[in-house]
Amino acid sequence: MRRVVITGLGAVSPLGNNVADYWRGLKDGKCGIDFITRYDTSDCKVKIAAEVRGFNPLEFMDKGEARRTDLFSQYALAVSVQAMADSGLSDIDPQRLGVYFSSGIGGLLTFDAESRKLHTGGESRISPYFIAMMIENMAAGLIAIRHKAEGPSLSVVTACASSTNTVGEAFRAIKHGYADAVIAGGSEATVHPLAIGGFTNSMALSQKNVPDDTSTPFDLRRDGFVMGEGAGALILEEYERAKRRGAKIYAEIKGYGNTCDAHHVTAPRPDGKGAERAISDALKEAGIAGDNLYINAHGTGTPLNDKSETAAIKQALGEKAASCLVSSTKSMIGHCLGAAGALEAIAAVMALKEGIIPPTIGYKQPDPECDLDYVPNKARNKQVDAALSTSMGFGGHNACVAFARGEKNES
Repeated sequence: MRRVVITGLGAVSPLGNNVADYWRGLKDGKCGIDFITRYDTSDCKVKIAAEVRGFNPLEFMDKGEARRTDLFSQYALAVSVQAMADSGLSDIDPQRLGVYFSSGIGGLLTFDAESRKLHTGGESRISPYFIAMMIENMAAGLIAIRHKAEGPSLSVVTACASSTNTVGEAFRAIKHGYADAVIAGGSEATVHPLAIGGFTNSMALSQKNVPDDTSTPFDLRRDGFVMGEGAGALILEEYERAKRRGAKIYAEIKGYGNTCDAHHVTAPRPDGKGAERAISDALKEAGIAGDNLYINAHGTGTPLNDKSETAAIKQALGEKAASCLVSSTKSMIGHCLGAAGALEAIAAVMALKEGIIPPTIGYKQPDPECDLDYVPNKARNKQVDAALSTSMGFGGHNACVAFARGEKNES
């Protein structure tokens, strides 16, 4: 089987609109959560979110394309351009370049705007670009058009596990010979009253409305997640090809697990068995025993998720779980839904590359049922040998990708 490495990264996030700013914010324990500026929250229960700020789509497309593109696709195009430039990937057969890119919800902003036109002005007011702007796979389509990627293309929708699945499926596509490189990741733009109102009424969001003390994963005081937005992209490339062209190698992706709880539409399986199998499958494929390991956890800050995820980690690693470093970067960027897995994979890769473990900020009160080392409040200097990125989505979807450090002379 062919080896697969990461040779390029791109990010648009609540901490900054490139990888350098995003990673700096994570290392510094910066909180990207604040009061919502997109709409009036006077009558809303939830008034905070982790918004992307200062994003200019015209840096990545012209005005006409921007008008015909939903914000989630604008984010996606931006990170694909960043990641391809970072990788230096150019001399490749278009039929061997793939795009595996997803979103959990897709063009919600477009859906709402066009629905309003229908109800106020009738069918004739609906934009001819409505469907193309709204559908979830359009981010992948636009990325493929931009980079002339004619190889395998896939858009996975598994709620909050979506972009972890795209990274994992892209890994398999290269490993088994269907592509030589893949632009993989996810994007989401749902800081909108319809999405936040829906999650609020399903009792998923915290209503504390304290920007720097509401997203508190693994803390006993946790009571829900905070909505985030953004996008992340990773260039996955076959190892020998990357080595021949002298590409920098951030890390090697070595394993992938994909399971379902088959338990409940929104709640995770309490004993963590589904997530445990995803973690165990990724570790087994990667040949990683669990020593000197970092896990970028799903860590939403909901009472059920964090408890079941802790149980899953302990079952998968056994006695080695006690020495494992676990953190949730959602404490800083909120829950970016379909983009979460990609942004968190970037965090895991950078932790491996730089030997710095990003913290779980806002951690004040330990929970007896969440008793691992969550790297509380401050980043930790620690060179680990391997890292996992885990995701759990509505519908019981679980995904985990396993990374190992790139060879020293290539990183």
